[in-house]
Amino acid sequence: MSGPQCCANPPTLNPNSGAGHVKKLGGLSTYVTGSPDSKLATLLISDVFGYEAPNLRKLADKVAAAGFYVAVPDFFHGDPNVDGGRPLQEWIKDHGVDKGFEEAKPVIQALKRKGITATGAVGFCWGAKVVVQLAKHEFIQAAVLLHPSFVTVDDIKGVEVPISVLGAEIDQFSPPALVKEFEEALTAKSEVDSFVKIFPKVAHGWSVRYNVEDQSAVKAAEEAHQNLLEWLAKHVK
Repeated sequence: MSGPQCCANPPTLNPNSGAGHVKKLGGLSTYVTGSPDSKLATLLISDVFGYEAPNLRKLADKVAAAGFYVAVPDFFHGDPNVDGGRPLQEWIKDHGVDKGFEEAKPVIQALKRKGITATGAVGFCWGAKVVVQLAKHEFIQAAVLLHPSFVTVDDIKGVEVPISVLGAEIDQFSPPALVKEFEEALTAKSEVDSFVKIFPKVAHGWSVRYNVEDQSAVKAAEEAHQNLLEWLAKHVK
């Protein structure tokens, strides 16, 4: 389930990137951005490269500009999967998605204690599996999965909150055929609002691991960002 595509186009991590700052939230170091007075929150759950990826933080700032208090936790405890590090198959033994799911719960509780009344969660690659787990138990009010990894049709069948799935045409983890199965499962769950879209000519990771110098890559990423913002605005209120 994890191969070269998962780790293609790695970001250059920068702990100082973004307009926000890092603080402890629910026991995790977390990049936070947006108005601390907002009653609406969005949790961004990263791919294997973690919460210091500049494009991810830039997206967090964009979501914050739409009126959300945004939290991007470090689920990897300072140990993202970076070039020159351990092979992904070894690394993931210490950073499983089930552990991420358990660690996300105190973050959401901390947001509630802060006065947040509704929370959406957006997951990328590894993070999408954590988000779909949260969406099964109504810990959140809305979910967005982008180029998900490890997500199954059974996961999708268990979702209890509005969910958007944004997939890539070129994706070995969630190929278009699987995303279509997600769509069929969601169509059968008429009580759950859903939106499914496959982006043409883009590869796994396109929404956050794009080359900022490549205009077509930036345009495809920004289209995904707009779609996720529209979903959050519709359901997190």
